[in-house]
Amino acid sequence: MKFLSAAGAVAVALLAAGPIVLAQTAPVYFADPTWPKSLPNNWKFGGITGLAIDADDNIWVLNRPNDLSDIELLAELDPPVSECCVRPPAMIHLDQRGSVIGSFDAVQGHGMDVDDDGFVYIGQDTVRKYDPSTGRIVAEIARTPEREGGGRVGLPPPVERVPGVGTLEHADVFMPSPPDDPDEEAAEAEAAAIFRAKYPPDMPMIVGGLEEIRIVEADSEIYVADNYLGGRVLVFDLESLEFKRGWGAYGRPLADISVDDADHAYAPNGPMPRDFSGHLTLNVSDDGLVYAADRNANRIHVMTKDGQFLKEFVLAPGTGGGGSTGGVAFSHDPGQRFLFISDRMNNKVWFLDRDSGEPVGSIGSMGENGGQFLGLHMIAVDSEGNIYTGEVDSFRVQRFVPADSPRGRLLEQLAEL
Repeated sequence: MKFLSAAGAVAVALLAAGPIVLAQTAPVYFADPTWPKSLPNNWKFGGITGLAIDADDNIWVLNRPNDLSDIELLAELDPPVSECCVRPPAMIHLDQRGSVIGSFDAVQGHGMDVDDDGFVYIGQDTVRKYDPSTGRIVAEIARTPEREGGGRVGLPPPVERVPGVGTLEHADVFMPSPPDDPDEEAAEAEAAAIFRAKYPPDMPMIVGGLEEIRIVEADSEIYVADNYLGGRVLVFDLESLEFKRGWGAYGRPLADISVDDADHAYAPNGPMPRDFSGHLTLNVSDDGLVYAADRNANRIHVMTKDGQFLKEFVLAPGTGGGGSTGGVAFSHDPGQRFLFISDRMNNKVWFLDRDSGEPVGSIGSMGENGGQFLGLHMIAVDSEGNIYTGEVDSFRVQRFVPADSPRGRLLEQLAEL
């Protein structure tokens, strides 16, 4: 009787996450309610800002512990007034069963990857390479000594963490806001012009903040999405971390990226801007194509590793706010037939035909049940085809398994009980 009760609970979770199929060729996935396991030490994830699969098919999760709210930190009080929770380390290492097998604390960041030797690369105000056994920084990519708008450069002092006091900030950044004061806008434009003249678009180092990192071991290279001027694709040598090449939208040379904000502007259902609009992420396919997702403009650019532009895919062009084209991952079949695109605003994972860019299916919707998303942010795929997602507003990671896998078939059977 207990088994039937548990199975019924699983069935409810699966039905809530029922895959949306738009074509017969679309992959079919089920949310796995058994993954991950509960975190140890009363930890609770903050907003998820990075996911990566290592050489052993284990999962690295970058989260923001400082995102947690007061009510999520009651176990930090002295004496505790609740059994849960406390802030976790920023980097948490999970195995295939969803159990924690390692962790280290680091400055919170955005975007990450892991090389074949196990070193962890975290996007912060630059890319920093960490020894996972000690959490020590062993190298970092060069960046400018200042940021546009006066943002922080370099490692910050330790954050003062008051026990039981959080700093939760939800996604109101994507909500409409009143227009700025004209005098303030003029002052900001003048400051931006001075900064951009000092640090032109072809600066061979990181100038803005980091959105994504992807390592290509076969070429000993690391691809970085720097958010300066709406986004620049920068490629560095993996060993020396020296700059090698870079480009902008449509494969435009870095020097040709416009410093005029109007050339980066996009309105839902409007014409595509000449340059990237903002929140650029990227990934590299096995056959050597670079997919750069310009989230604020609802599009994906397909380019060669040298930046030659091949084609543009537009996805849900009426999406405003944070845009539709977030993280980029690939299906695990030998030809990587499908693109998997995480969509923060519409809260779904899109399946696109990788050749045509046409949507063939999706999973998810806005919500906080299993298989739904609130602030879908990060995506990764392991060698078995399992999809991992990270949410920046619901503070969780989920796993989706292929319907034709052993676990997928079992979950489908349970859903039918």
